[in-house]
Amino acid sequence: MANDPIHQFQISKWVPIEIGGLDFSFTNASAFMVATVAAAGAFLFLTTSSRGLVPGRLQSVSEMSYEFVASMLRDAAGSQGMKFFPFVFSLFMFVLVANLLGLFPYFFTVTSHIIVTFALALLVIGTVIVYGFMKNGIGFLKLFVPSGVPGILIPLVVLIEVISFLSRPISLSVRLFANMLAGHITLKVFAGFVTSLSAFGFVGVAGSILPLAMTVAITGLEFLVAFLQAYVFAVLTCMYLNDAIHPGH
Repeated sequence: MANDPIHQFQISKWVPIEIGGLDFSFTNASAFMVATVAAAGAFLFLTTSSRGLVPGRLQSVSEMSYEFVASMLRDAAGSQGMKFFPFVFSLFMFVLVANLLGLFPYFFTVTSHIIVTFALALLVIGTVIVYGFMKNGIGFLKLFVPSGVPGILIPLVVLIEVISFLSRPISLSVRLFANMLAGHITLKVFAGFVTSLSAFGFVGVAGSILPLAMTVAITGLEFLVAFLQAYVFAVLTCMYLNDAIHPGH
């Protein structure tokens, strides 16, 4: 089981809870989602509670994170999009911290489960739909009718736009889930090669040098992927929110 690359994704019940026949158990996934929120909140609070005119290293990280997301949101949705800054910033920090926590040995990667990423994607799309109709009314449907399209092509274009819109939560969730799942499986496989080959004495130890080097390289790549996937999730969220604010093409 130590070399099983799938075992790391297994959900286990820590506190069994059943109410009315429904399973509300507190699992390892639940624990690490709580840990993710606590870690992100504690970091931001501790690094900004005693703000200095000349920021220290940790305060600079917090300020850069703030400005990074704010700039991303302004570029994608304009100044009107800044009302969604708390929402986008929370999503970015949650995904980033969850990805980074999953890189620690024996920790659990909550973003490697499609149910978590799909719930986040539905939250984004639900916000887009609700705010889009609240702000624009029936005019939000102009999102599915690009300007300048000949009348005879409108039914086909509307169908394509509707399918494209409905596929957004799928692509948004699968992209994050698949990258984290594949990266962790690859990392576990190469790490398993190292431990397996080391059991064959000197020849095995010598042969394990290459998979060890690959493990180190993939670990470094996973840190980059952890940030990139949080960035991609946040920037796509900003683009979708822009559709709710400015539904006209």
